[in-house]
Amino acid sequence: MTLAYREFNFDGLVGPTHHYGGLAEGNRASVGHRFQDSHPRIAALQGLKKMRALAGMGVGQAILPPLSRPRLDLLRRAGFTGTDQQMIDAALLHSPSLLSAAFSASGMWTANAAMFAPSCDSRDGCVHITPANLVSNLHRSLEADETADLLKKIFPNFELFKHHPPLPKTVAFSDEGAANHIRFFGLEGGRGMHLFVYGREYFGVSPVTRYPQRQTLEACQAVARLHQLPEETVVFARQSPVAIDAGVFHNDVISTGHGALFLYHAEAFADGPSVVDRLKKIFEETQHRSLCAIEINEFSLADSVQSYFFNSQIVTRSDGRTVMVAPAESEENPKVRSVIAGLMKGADAVIGDVVFLDLRESMQNGGGPACLRTRVVLNEEEQRAVPPRVFFSEPLFDELTSWVERYYRESLSLSDFRDPALLVEIQTALDNLTQILELGPIYSFQK
Repeated sequence: MTLAYREFNFDGLVGPTHHYGGLAEGNRASVGHRFQDSHPRIAALQGLKKMRALAGMGVGQAILPPLSRPRLDLLRRAGFTGTDQQMIDAALLHSPSLLSAAFSASGMWTANAAMFAPSCDSRDGCVHITPANLVSNLHRSLEADETADLLKKIFPNFELFKHHPPLPKTVAFSDEGAANHIRFFGLEGGRGMHLFVYGREYFGVSPVTRYPQRQTLEACQAVARLHQLPEETVVFARQSPVAIDAGVFHNDVISTGHGALFLYHAEAFADGPSVVDRLKKIFEETQHRSLCAIEINEFSLADSVQSYFFNSQIVTRSDGRTVMVAPAESEENPKVRSVIAGLMKGADAVIGDVVFLDLRESMQNGGGPACLRTRVVLNEEEQRAVPPRVFFSEPLFDELTSWVERYYRESLSLSDFRDPALLVEIQTALDNLTQILELGPIYSFQK
């Protein structure tokens, strides 16, 4: 029996400690809003509305709960002593950025959480899952083991789902997850083709850049091997150093793809024409059709970073129409808006419709629509193995909206972390969330 496959967007639910720490060097929006007041309640509601919009189109939609924060063990390991309150007070005074890292809600950007390979792609017919080690940034490196445990809870059948540990936590295997990966396919449920993008080679020569080159070729190659992807379906491409220094810290800020469509900026790759030629050749050989690769050169790298055009989600609606889900910033940028209009124009239009969403709280922290989700392709049997309450529904939307409005603060600043009531609020909220999602105890404070 052939099982039907469906792509799901697993969105990260924004956590109650959402704030602007400016911790990600090279992410201009993040650094530019450092220590400004954030609005956790609005951020979480914006994320839920995005999920609702996607689900309303008939797109597969599911939810990943936030990681538990703060990680006060980080402060203790860094030499702070005393009670929790004493450590927080001392860290705020002596190392506010370290305190911000301990409270970071960056796990909301689940494009970085892990890499998935669907069972229709892997040689052994299993779904493969590798959590990203995220060693490039302190606050994100804390997530790897927690994410691994969470994903085992969400994908619990170990005969269907093969869980690999994060790659060795060293700069040689610096891994940023699916934000540097695109899966193309000609037929839903057929074997896909994979583009892995890296910034540097640990065992080779890499150009010098102002901002970090977060992903290594060695990490990309390791994940492709672990996930048992046939060599003839994989392409590795180096990100342009010029793009990195323009603030393109991940590939999903400068190129995107869905199905047989590939949109990329003219300056996305170090050797763009060669990369595109390889993708076209391998796509035709493996998918038996042509890849629609469209180079965008009508706006600059700066426009790409400001608008997050390439961080839009491209999805197929239930009626077969291709839709671009873009941030409001793309509509507000005249050059970018013109390009989107062109993609929707004429008989050869590659985009059928566009939906602009307000995600400013995430955008100001450096993450757009695609950052908030990771794609997971599942067949019917695999879907049944996932806890059912994590799949989006209108009743769940209503319940989570009420939950956010009850527990999340309207605004949050770094000094608010000193409030003892905040820790109680967070644990009460997350404990209630696990009951809503019927996941049982998943947080350390629950065990």
